[in-house]
Amino acid sequence: MNTIELLQHGEVGFVGQLADSSNLTVLVDLTLSEDYCWGIFKPEAGERYLHDFESGLWRRERAAYLLSEWLGWNLVPPTVVREIEPLGVGSLQYYVDNDGSHYFPLYETRADLHPQFLRMAVFDLLVNNTDRKSGHVLLARSQNANQVDRVWGIDQGLCFHQDPKLRTVIWDFAHETIPDELVDAVEPLLEEVPEEVVELLAPEEVAALQSRASRIVRLPWLPEPQSEFPYPWPLV
Repeated sequence: MNTIELLQHGEVGFVGQLADSSNLTVLVDLTLSEDYCWGIFKPEAGERYLHDFESGLWRRERAAYLLSEWLGWNLVPPTVVREIEPLGVGSLQYYVDNDGSHYFPLYETRADLHPQFLRMAVFDLLVNNTDRKSGHVLLARSQNANQVDRVWGIDQGLCFHQDPKLRTVIWDFAHETIPDELVDAVEPLLEEVPEEVVELLAPEEVAALQSRASRIVRLPWLPEPQSEFPYPWPLV
């Protein structure tokens, strides 16, 4: 199944609204030939006002996916920009089938997942994620007993701000060294940011992204909480 093609061109059916989301979030199903999946649609028209982020959070959702893919980390589910009437333009993200597990219980019970959590902590530092709740960390259902369980990060709409705003529940790796392979993946950002990402962000946000990349390369360790409010709310 070509997931991106299905998200971009699949016939859309409305399944329901996610009631607990702060912004309008709609569960849809998509059908293209014999391919089928669920998706999460977040239209710009359904965003509540934020004083520190401009409307159009779909740009950040898409930019986070593109950057994750470019790094080779594959942390963010496939995400496209799509216009779905009558709601208008927004981000459409592949729905990750999961059992409801999230970061807090998974960290306590699944030490084998810690390298993936550390990588997500590095990604959030890089993109300046202001909203990494425990419930934004999902474990995909594995269809193959021989397949490694995979951690996904969802809800990247509040990323890439030019001012330091890191808010996350993943502080368990503070002071740990960032592995060389992750530093090596980040280093090319010092020279050039992928054009598709640049087109979705403001120039000052691109410059800040490169500054954070430089910090990771020069000081390859994860920080401890620095701000007065280092955790998102609610935590889950």
